[in-house]
Amino acid sequence: MVNNKHIFFLGIGGIGMSALARYFKSCGEEISGYDKTETELTRNLVNEGIHVIYRDDVSVLTDEIDMVIYTPAIPQSLSLYLDLKSRSIPFLKRSEVLGSLSRNQKNIAIAGTHGKTTTSLLVAHILYDTGVPMTAFLGGIASNYNNNFLQSGEDWFVLEADEYDRSFLHLTPDIAAIGSLDADHLDIYGDRTSMVQSYLQFASQVKEEGVLLLSDTIAAEDRISVNQSVSSNVRVEIFGLNNFENSCVVVEHSEGKVRFHYTENSQVVIPNLQIRLPGEHNIRNAIAAIRIARILKIAPGKISKALATFSGIYRRFEILLEGPNAVLIDDYAHHPEELRSAIHTCNLAYKGRKVTGIFQPHLYSRTKDFLNEFAEVLDGLDQIILVELYPARELPIEGISSQSIYDKLKNKKKYLTTKRELLELLKTLETDVVLMMGAGDLDVMREQIKKTIKEKQ
Repeated sequence: MVNNKHIFFLGIGGIGMSALARYFKSCGEEISGYDKTETELTRNLVNEGIHVIYRDDVSVLTDEIDMVIYTPAIPQSLSLYLDLKSRSIPFLKRSEVLGSLSRNQKNIAIAGTHGKTTTSLLVAHILYDTGVPMTAFLGGIASNYNNNFLQSGEDWFVLEADEYDRSFLHLTPDIAAIGSLDADHLDIYGDRTSMVQSYLQFASQVKEEGVLLLSDTIAAEDRISVNQSVSSNVRVEIFGLNNFENSCVVVEHSEGKVRFHYTENSQVVIPNLQIRLPGEHNIRNAIAAIRIARILKIAPGKISKALATFSGIYRRFEILLEGPNAVLIDDYAHHPEELRSAIHTCNLAYKGRKVTGIFQPHLYSRTKDFLNEFAEVLDGLDQIILVELYPARELPIEGISSQSIYDKLKNKKKYLTTKRELLELLKTLETDVVLMMGAGDLDVMREQIKKTIKEKQ
């Protein structure tokens, strides 16, 4: 796309931004960037030869920056932002750059308010494992590769199509999937109707002769709207668990794994598939990935082998500890429907065992928009621990906090705590299966939580 000597990333520690930084680094560009907090991801970038700063101090900037890529999550009041914006150099959103990079490439874009990270990672893994030349920009860390950027060539780009800030409208996919249309990011869209309109526009951008896959969880009226939005020669298919074109027959759930037969038009095409991602939502994600692999004419045996070798995803029902008296799972779930899926999966995988949920709400606006839904879903746990809210890019909203959810919970076994006090609280509680949930920064305490639970055994 560009042949710049030095590209600076504002928000380089973001999962999508870091993948793009790694791509340009692989192209031989000089990469540096800013992020508010040092994390394991930013430390890995530094180890890969990328310079990262953590101070909002323009004195650390050089005059030799040729291009700036930024995320909308960066405050526009940031001194670095204002200084770089004033320079006579390209100043582009990550989504604009990703759209430009992929426009003239064959590409696969995975969208949906839930499941897009898991599905795109599964697609990338299958293609990589089966030798299809591909470049993947991912929204999660694949355990197989400990990376969110995967490259074996450029025949295909695999992209996570993010609806936040309407970023996915920069994409023009050859193959696309939409996994869900539950309301989210209402701070951007205002209401679900406006959000769905953006998805319809995304669907309209699927290239001529392309394929669009829709989950069976999407309401029939929305599927009709999608069909009316796509070009006449774009093929629309439904996938799911209810005997649609692309479906499956679940054979067995066991702790942390599921075995199933993949079907097309009610005929078993690939039998006895196994994947280390339990739960109905993950089976749907796998079906979408398998169908995309089938469209690319990858042999069934190769697909089966690739799925069996998939090791999971960082913070996507990631099992950190597993034993007869103690289980610890970390999940990125931050929307009520994602929490519902994570809790259901936990109950399915560990039948008859008591589940304690640790939830850190993410964003004031999301907490406000789904206050009742959060309380209703969390009441399905045996025991609930609410941690202080993680604001991310937002300023406080009066009257909205973790306390707001706590006050609406009907479950008597509920606790409200801070991150600092969480470990001491855990020491006092009886726990069996512990499910961590949230898109905030609770993951930095994973090892401490794991140690605390192990010491109680």
